[in-house]
Amino acid sequence: MTRPFGYFVHHQGRGHAERCAAIAHALPVERPLTIFSARDDIFPTLPPQVNVVRIPSLFEPCGDEVATADWVPTPSTLHCAPLGWPGIRTAMAAMTQWFADADPALMICDVSAEVAQLARICSVPHVKVLQHGDRSDAGHRAAYDGAAGLLAPFHADLAQPEWDGAMLSRTCFAGGLGVDTRIPERELARQRIGVAADEEMILVMAGGGGSGFAQAPLGVGARSRPAARWITIGPVVRDWHATEPANIEHRGWVDDATDYVAAADLVIASTGNTTCQQILAAARPWLAVPEWRYFDEQHRKAQALAAAGVARVRPYLPSSAGAWGHAIDEALAMHRPARQQAMIADAPAADVARWLEELAARLWPTVRPVAGPVATDQLPSI
Repeated sequence: MTRPFGYFVHHQGRGHAERCAAIAHALPVERPLTIFSARDDIFPTLPPQVNVVRIPSLFEPCGDEVATADWVPTPSTLHCAPLGWPGIRTAMAAMTQWFADADPALMICDVSAEVAQLARICSVPHVKVLQHGDRSDAGHRAAYDGAAGLLAPFHADLAQPEWDGAMLSRTCFAGGLGVDTRIPERELARQRIGVAADEEMILVMAGGGGSGFAQAPLGVGARSRPAARWITIGPVVRDWHATEPANIEHRGWVDDATDYVAAADLVIASTGNTTCQQILAAARPWLAVPEWRYFDEQHRKAQALAAAGVARVRPYLPSSAGAWGHAIDEALAMHRPARQQAMIADAPAADVARWLEELAARLWPTVRPVAGPVATDQLPSI
């Protein structure tokens, strides 16, 4: 029987689950895949050889935790490892029992430094999904340095400058992974979402990993460009002092975000991975405004996008009509659509599946060398 792959999926946002599903469909049908996640309702349709195991969240309390051991310091190799959480023990036990029973070829981790290290401690090779951010801390380094390979769901030109050659040589870059990058025609997309062909449309887009943009600065922006139709999708934080003009409307969560991106003359968006891939694939003028994330993930990604010349970046939403006008004019004038489209691979999921299979074959060759007995006096002491 073909050795299975394991896959840990963080349940915050949508990108982790969408990447996992894309890879699952691209893997050979004879390769079993077991997914561990705190939610089993975040996945698109999965192929029949995939099994989802729901585990307690590693990050959210259930109510049966005790805080009496909070005085014990957390070592630098761990990020989130509170003491006295039964749910964490249950989750880790489910994965370690599966390691023992299934004898997996690989454990893919998207993302948790603790789960990656758990796999390594249990003698299971792991692939760590690589994210932007300031991740030189001991916890991330342990997860990266101990990995059999690193998976980056973005183009190689978006690599951070401090990622060295040894790290890059083990990395599979896959721009567009997990995102439907088939972009409809602008006119058709506008018909679907109810925008006239001759309107200037500015799309404001926030992903599912945070609370979204604030209402007040968006109102300032809409007033600064009154002839344009402003539409927001995703979360918007309501401000009691916000005064909005008639040319902005909030549509909240939508199922057809790709249509909105395709219809837009300009996109103002945060820099979550799915959002990035959708905008790059559509090759739209982009004003990127990163949201707060752990380890400055979105800010470092915004820097990479700016360095690659595929987005204009502001650290926060402009706070005056003049600042809005300058930012929008710059994004429109410096638009490089061909450069944006080059960030998306033709078949990223297939590329990743092939890389994973090659990695597994290297780790577990068909003909294994036969080792002789090891004398007990040669075993390392622990």
